[in-house]
Amino acid sequence: MSHQFREKLIAGHLLVGTMITLDSAVTAELLASAGFDWFFVDAEHSSMTPPGIQRVLQGAGADMPCLVRLEATAGVPVKKALDAGAAGIIAPMVNTAQEAAAVVQWAKYAPMGTRGVGLSRAHGYGLGFQTYLDNANEETAVVVQAEHIDAVNNIEAIIQVPGVDAVLIGPYDLSASLGRLGELQHPEVVGAIDHVTAVCRAAKIPLGIFGVSATAVKPYIERGYTLIVAGVDTLLLGLAAQKLIAQIREQ
Repeated sequence: MSHQFREKLIAGHLLVGTMITLDSAVTAELLASAGFDWFFVDAEHSSMTPPGIQRVLQGAGADMPCLVRLEATAGVPVKKALDAGAAGIIAPMVNTAQEAAAVVQWAKYAPMGTRGVGLSRAHGYGLGFQTYLDNANEETAVVVQAEHIDAVNNIEAIIQVPGVDAVLIGPYDLSASLGRLGELQHPEVVGAIDHVTAVCRAAKIPLGIFGVSATAVKPYIERGYTLIVAGVDTLLLGLAAQKLIAQIREQ
């Protein structure tokens, strides 16, 4: 993988991406030219299927690293995302060290893990099979989401799991698990995020966050977060259209 995404992630480079929810190679191709460092391809909360994930990755191109958020934290979705050519995976709702260890196992080939071997786009449809196998364990990024109070309480153990490269906080689901849905400034929610932040920073584990705008992610970048997801393809399109029509009608 020429983009060296995992190497940059572990080294603490600021990596600014956006969320892709549309099953459209054209949308991915267009946004890839905008200057993002990576794409968060969301298979959990979108209607994207494995063929759709592959279309997005093809549209994004070989130089745009794409991490796929799994439709479920299970072995088959990991295998399908990586075989499609993803640079890594984002596992939702990882609440224990045991769950984190399972994700790493599914994402890595033997002897590090149990990922199945087959011919697919990631291997150049077989033409680059051995080269991919030789490098995949080193180059595949594994990101786990801390988006439940159980993950917050277990974060010290989760980040000790070998092969966990970063923790991405899901603030909305985290707030819901505290009975404070959407109350991101509530002291309980802020305290939970602060705890994850402190633990990960002390252990030098990269931290990630999602925000709908530059303003939303700015405070986290200032706190040392480096895996940034800013905006969503649908909002980028919809808000730009709203702004355009509003400007025309104001003239």
